[in-house]
Amino acid sequence: MKITFMGAGSTVFARNVIGDCMCVESLRDSEFALYDIDATRVEESRTILEAMHVSKGGYGKITCYVGEENRKEALRGADFVVNAIQVGGYEPCTVIDFEIPKKYGLRQTIADTLGIGGIMRGLRTIPVMADFARDIEEVCPDAWLLNYTNPMSILTGYMQRYTGVKTIGLCHSVQVCSESLLKDLGMEDKLDGRKEMIAGINHMGWLLEIKDKNGIDLYPEIKSRVDAYIDNPENKNKVRMDYIRNFGYYCTESSEHNAEYNMFYIKSKYPELIQKYNIPLDEYPRRCINQIEAWKKEYAELLKSGLKDHERSKEYASYIMQSIVENTPYKIGGNVINTGNIIANLPSNACVEVPCLVDGAGIHPCAVGELPVQCAAMNMTNINVHLLTIEAAVTLKKDHIYQAAMLDPHTGSELDIDTIKKMVDDLIDAHGAYLPKFN
Repeated sequence: MKITFMGAGSTVFARNVIGDCMCVESLRDSEFALYDIDATRVEESRTILEAMHVSKGGYGKITCYVGEENRKEALRGADFVVNAIQVGGYEPCTVIDFEIPKKYGLRQTIADTLGIGGIMRGLRTIPVMADFARDIEEVCPDAWLLNYTNPMSILTGYMQRYTGVKTIGLCHSVQVCSESLLKDLGMEDKLDGRKEMIAGINHMGWLLEIKDKNGIDLYPEIKSRVDAYIDNPENKNKVRMDYIRNFGYYCTESSEHNAEYNMFYIKSKYPELIQKYNIPLDEYPRRCINQIEAWKKEYAELLKSGLKDHERSKEYASYIMQSIVENTPYKIGGNVINTGNIIANLPSNACVEVPCLVDGAGIHPCAVGELPVQCAAMNMTNINVHLLTIEAAVTLKKDHIYQAAMLDPHTGSELDIDTIKKMVDDLIDAHGAYLPKFN
């Protein structure tokens, strides 16, 4: 079996996913093919994975492929392809996504999923994903593509609608959603045996049901504790708690993410909201810098100390592979096209995040029915941006980029139309060769 990791320069994530596979008997004898355009980063990943490979018994083998000219060989014969690329990297593209909007008074926290940053990231990543798709269709047409790259809904939606690649979008937040909520509210005693239902869109999936091991609805107690949590100035997860207060449900992704997915919290006319809700503006650039420095230290320690062990993480990838290979059922929260209206009150061409059953026959989305109307409405404010960004990438019409930015909840609530268009033009110019030519 062959498992290809695209974007293997994402060393920490490659370590987690491939390390997880090395922990599974049915996967550990695989060829683990590392692909990236950066030879230095691939070598760093190879070094740490070889060390882990030895500590796990030396099963399978690790191969490396660098540069676009070797991409097809990296993919050839793959059974699973894990995608974790970041087109344009922290520098220059992430810096551009933050600094140019800031000149127009538009502040962001993460800028990888929605907002003007998410739009630009989607537009520069889709062409690369399209190249991957052509290669996969030629040299490993039966492979499953496990996409972890953001903007998840935009990229997964494009791959599922416009390519023949079997694609599932995967996030880290679904499997830890209810746990984080109960721990934040001091309800750890309710963790064991809890039952839950999550559906919506990536980074804004709704915890529609949460019950304890006896089937008792936990939302009444959760709601009784929300005000005290938000009133505590030390607490960080306030935006999602405020969702419970105003929309009735908790959502999957962190508060620093969700602060920029709507028009409510980052508002130049209400600067006091930043402190009230502990919103970390410019969080992602800080996080990138810290991660780069942390990895340098970890890599130096690895070279000094040698073997690196690994315990299987909660990432879905290895569990999906194991389930398909062994034909054993497993449940995930996956991102899929809403074909057949899996979520009845969202568009059929939207990328939605729903429970999916995995087995030897593949990945099977489960019908959800209708979301509460207010949750569907919140999702639609994001889906509008997803669909228009994909349309811009497919048609190369700049008007669709303008429209995506105009309809983005945060951007549209802060800037007028003429300013939005000028900002988009500046971003396109600054990204240069990382973007296609738009008409």
